[in-house]
Amino acid sequence: MNLRTVSLRRRVAVSVLLVLFLVLVALVISVDRTFAGQSSKDVDGVLNSTEARAVEMLKNGRRPAEIVGVLTKRNIHVTIELPNGTTVGSAPDEGQFTRQVRNVGRNKVTLYADTEAISQAQHRLRKLLVLLGLGAIALTGLLIVVVVRRALAPLDAMTSLAQAIAAGHRGGRLNPSRTDTELGRTAAAFDGMLDSLEGSEQRTRRFVADAAHELRTPITGVQAVAEALVQAPVDSPDRDQMSFLLVREARRAGRLVDDLLALAQLDAGYEMQRESVDLLGLAEAEVARTRFVAPDFDIAAEGVPAAVVGDGQRLAQVLANLVDNARQATGPQGTVRIRVDLTGFTVSDNGPGVPEAERERIFDRLVRLDDARDRRSGGSGLGLAIARGVIRAHSGDLTCEPSEQGAVFRVTLPAINPVAQPSHV
Repeated sequence: MNLRTVSLRRRVAVSVLLVLFLVLVALVISVDRTFAGQSSKDVDGVLNSTEARAVEMLKNGRRPAEIVGVLTKRNIHVTIELPNGTTVGSAPDEGQFTRQVRNVGRNKVTLYADTEAISQAQHRLRKLLVLLGLGAIALTGLLIVVVVRRALAPLDAMTSLAQAIAAGHRGGRLNPSRTDTELGRTAAAFDGMLDSLEGSEQRTRRFVADAAHELRTPITGVQAVAEALVQAPVDSPDRDQMSFLLVREARRAGRLVDDLLALAQLDAGYEMQRESVDLLGLAEAEVARTRFVAPDFDIAAEGVPAAVVGDGQRLAQVLANLVDNARQATGPQGTVRIRVDLTGFTVSDNGPGVPEAERERIFDRLVRLDDARDRRSGGSGLGLAIARGVIRAHSGDLTCEPSEQGAVFRVTLPAINPVAQPSHV
């Protein structure tokens, strides 16, 4: 997205002045044409009235000279041409006039209306409108500078806050008084963005600190055992035990590094492999793997054959993580069931379950409900976070569902298709 960063003050000022200029031009033209039209109607009205009086007076037998003397005024001139060609009255010699002729019997009545005064008045009005319009534009331009600066003060506040946060001063907010206006919605969205960014930053810092703490324990163990091995005699009976401890702590550190790398790949938008994955086949393979590791453990897969387009290796990793967590929670005498349907699959156990208040927190990174047990088993507290990240990368979700007994983890996946069963002849 490329945002055009033109000056908002200049754009608003120019836009307002342009609109005002166009309105004033339209107003001047409208007033000028209205004035000219009304003046023409007034002149026509005076001429028609004078003509009617002249016609009436001629019909009443009044003398032409008397008629001309009565009807001729400062702005109206009347001439009457008699049948013998004699003209009574005089036509104006100069100026602007509107002429109107009427034949009355054998007489020809001509009326002249002086329009020069109207033209001069129209010219003065036009000049006055232009001057007033220019003055209004100039005054509006000065007022716009003040008004726009005050109107855009909230944007300046946003800019100052953003600069302060970029300089390291966290915690500042705009706190808009109203959120039902344009600037209010923008300010609320700005504060929401800052809350999200600062929350993410705090979580990242806490995660880095926790990860460093988690790595320090196995690395310290590796260092201590390695130093002990170096100092121990070659024929020491403890060398085998120390070698075993060294390998265990190294594997623990390696597992944690692998989990951190997996999380980093998920956060960076790691592109999954896309293939058709048989969920029931995946569940049955996990059951076989678990029975190989723990032959006496009670685990089974059930449900309907269903296929989803996704990364089979990653989905198998999610299922293995959920099953291992369930097996560790229930102990050797526990029971784990994997059920596949056309919306995904569930992994349930008969263990102690997950407290209601912890059903969402367990998906946070480096979180353990039983810290001592997870440390003994080599858990990093990242498995569920990775599993949820993988499922959400498949546009699905992983949740811990309420259960009367044990824990139930629900994996929901989109676009699942039933797998056709082969027909037996």
